[in-house]
Formats: sequence, structure tokens, C-alpha cells
Amino acid sequence: MLFFYKAKTKTGEILEGALESIDRFSIAHELRSRGYTPISISEKKNNFSENIAKIRNIFFKISINEQIIFTKNLSGMLKAGLSLSRALSVLEKQTKNVTLNKILKSLSSDINSGETFSSSLSKFPDVFSKLFVSMTKAGEESGNLAGALSDISGNLEKTNSLTKKVKSALIYPGVILGAMVVIGVLMFAFVVPTLASTFKELGVMLPISTRIIIYFGNFFSNNLILTFVLLIGLAGAFYSIFRAKFMAKYIHYTILKLPIIGTIVKELNTARTARTLASLLLSGVSIIRAVEITEDVVQNIYFKKVLNEAKTSIEHGSPFSEVFKAHSDLYPVMMSEMIQVGEETGKLSDMLLQIALFYEEEIENKTKNLSTIIEPVLMIIIGAGVGFFAISMISPLYSVLDSIQ
Repeated sequence: MLFFYKAKTKTGEILEGALESIDRFSIAHELRSRGYTPISISEKKNNFSENIAKIRNIFFKISINEQIIFTKNLSGMLKAGLSLSRALSVLEKQTKNVTLNKILKSLSSDINSGETFSSSLSKFPDVFSKLFVSMTKAGEESGNLAGALSDISGNLEKTNSLTKKVKSALIYPGVILGAMVVIGVLMFAFVVPTLASTFKELGVMLPISTRIIIYFGNFFSNNLILTFVLLIGLAGAFYSIFRAKFMAKYIHYTILKLPIIGTIVKELNTARTARTLASLLLSGVSIIRAVEITEDVVQNIYFKKVLNEAKTSIEHGSPFSEVFKAHSDLYPVMMSEMIQVGEETGKLSDMLLQIALFYEEEIENKTKNLSTIIEPVLMIIIGAGVGFFAISMISPLYSVLDSIQ
């Protein structure tokens, strides 16, 4: 969220500006860390043009792959000796993405007017994450912007690869179950009514399971379009509920308790936490700021809470590893042990990087085997559905044959 602030400097000067953060308290903390005294902090309300811009961004998104290519190319050109403004100008001419082209024009204009690259990037929070901006800022301050951009592209590639593997492993069962629903509706709509009319002519006493199937069959047959509209609406409702903030703690808790999937989610969040922290610390970002950014990067609300506790713990002078040790139900024991070793040896970022590499490999192995694990479960579900349908529709026929004999 974007907040407007008014603050007083030590010399009594009044400053006004805007900062991006999760809440007012974070803005106040940021201002005090700069030596300013906050006077007022207010959230920026979306106006009509901003809402239009958000809608436009839905259709003209900048993909992760485009961000990776942009970062790699920019890093390469800076290493080759081009100035930042010149490199941005070259990329602006090359890109075919309308949204990215406009962003590059804005970045180039800001650089030419004397702004820092990181502050210019922070104006596009929907495109460049806090991790991206913070690592860029650290690169600027250390005089190694090209190296920082190279590290960012590597981090984006790893994160994107990991997310893709998990998603692709879950797409297969989703497609199968979706196909089952569609085929089931079509069978109910076209096959069941034919059998129902046959049973009616024969005057067979139907079991309750058969009557239920015939009821739904008649409904689907008479309201086929309405049925598909209801199914799409139901899918949309589930998606909205899944995305709703008030449902997050229940959904995230349920996901963590699911067999196999829960383990993968825990390892995914562990790998993401470790890699983000390692990248930021290696870039020279302070540990408190690194934890704040990592809290934004992880998606699961329970992992966010642990990182928030970790930040508070560090501010009070407690060891970083203690918080992870207290939450071994979320973060594995290896996480706290490795962090403790890193704290004791002064090589925390190296230990975190090792944790990230280990769990990224674990996730890769698990996602490879996930389809073979899910296949038997899907076969049982499909078999149970087909079996119920077959028994419900065939048993009345046996009753007819028995009456004939």
C-alpha cells in the first residue's frame, strides 16, 4: 500500500512524500530510522485512473520471464561499460511489451533527472517487488549494480523454476478431475434420461441411489446451459473464497495439514525464506530489513507470523535461530540448526544459501514423483464414481430379470 507522510527533520524542516509499505506502523518505523519525527501518515486512496491502470495491467502484465530477460540484459550492458540511462534506452527500443516499454521510459526519465534507480523502481510495486528494489538499492550503495542485477535475475529464475514445478505437478490432477466433472454432467444429461424412461416403462422399483441419479439426470438434461453456468459460478465462488483475506488462515492451515501437499508447501516456504534472506544479506541489506522483505515474499500466513516474530526477536537482541527452533512444525529442524551454525561462525548467508539449495532439490524430487503418487488416488476416485454409477443403473435391470424368471 502507498502512504503519504509528513515528517520533521532534526533541523526542524518539514518533509512530505510517499512510501510503499504494509501499514502505517512500518512507515513510522522507517521514518524514525532515518532520523525523522512523523507528523502525519495517511493511506493513498485509489482514484479512477489508478483503477483503470490496474485493470489494464491484468491484460498487459509483465511476466517473470520478461523481468528475468530485462534484468539479465541490463546487467550485461552495465558490465559491458554502458551507462544506466543508455542501457535503459536500448532496452526501451527492444521491448515489445507495451507496459514494460512505458515503465522503461519512466525509469530512463527518472535517471536522467537525477533519481536513483532503486527509488525509480519502487514506483512500480506491482512489477518490481520489494526484494527486487532492496537488492538494487544495496547494489547501488556498494557500487556494484551490475552484480546485484545479475543476482536478482538468478534469484528470479530459481523462484520461477520452483513455482513452475509445483504448479505443473498439481495441474495434472486438476485437469483429470475437471474432465471427470464435465464427462459426468454430459452422462447425466444424455445417458441417464434414456435409462430412466426405460425403467419407467418397465415399472421397476428403483433404489434410492438410482432415484438420486435420475433426479440429477433430468435436471441436467432440462437445464444443460444453466448447469454449466452454475458450475462456472461455483468455481468462481471457490476461487473468490480461496483468495479472500478472512479465509487465509483456514485455507493455509488446511493446506499445511494435507498429506504430501502439506510437506511440499512447508519445504517450498522454507526454500523461499532461505533464498530470499541469503540473497538480501549477501547484497548487504540489514538483517531486520531482510526479514521484513522475506515476510512479504512468503505466501502462507503462518510462515509470515514466524518471520514477524523473528524480526521482533532480533530487535530485542535474541538469537535469530531461536524463533525457527520454536516453530519446528513449520520450519524443519535443519533450518534452525543451520542458522545457529551460521550465527556462531559469522556465515549466516552461506548457511541460508545451503538450506535453499537443499530444499529446492527436495521439492524437485518430490514434484517428479508426485504424479506417480497421485495417479492411484485418482484411479480410486474415478473407480468409486464409475462403480457407484454402474451399480445404481444396473441393479434395477437385475430386478427386471428376476421378475421375468
